[in-house]
Amino acid sequence: HVQLVESGGGSVQAGGSLRLSCAASGVTSSHYCMAWFRQAPGKEREGVAYISAGGGTTLYADSVKGRFTISRDNAKKALYLQMDSLKPEDTAMYYCAAGSSGGRWYQERSYNYWGQGTQVTV
Repeated sequence: HVQLVESGGGSVQAGGSLRLSCAASGVTSSHYCMAWFRQAPGKEREGVAYISAGGGTTLYADSVKGRFTISRDNAKKALYLQMDSLKPEDTAMYYCAAGSSGGRWYQERSYNYWGQGTQVTV
């Protein structure tokens, strides 16, 4: 049974920082590419950041480039998202995802497994 559990969300003032974590279980996370997505009220879920299975490649949405940093620790089966210089428009539910389905990194269909989300309010 694969499970992804996000944590670290909360309320923060504009300009502040948060660090999201995603714990994986029931899966060998090092076999999967992983990503963070977010969904604001009334909007579609969008890809925020991506990291390859080995951690050597990271990609970001233009809206967060230079402010967010994705990382992973395969030994701990953990994924992280360091979010700095937060803006009100970053307010959303944030989801971690893991997958090996191919496709473009920012497409939901590229991922097999999803967490339940953690709320970030700026």
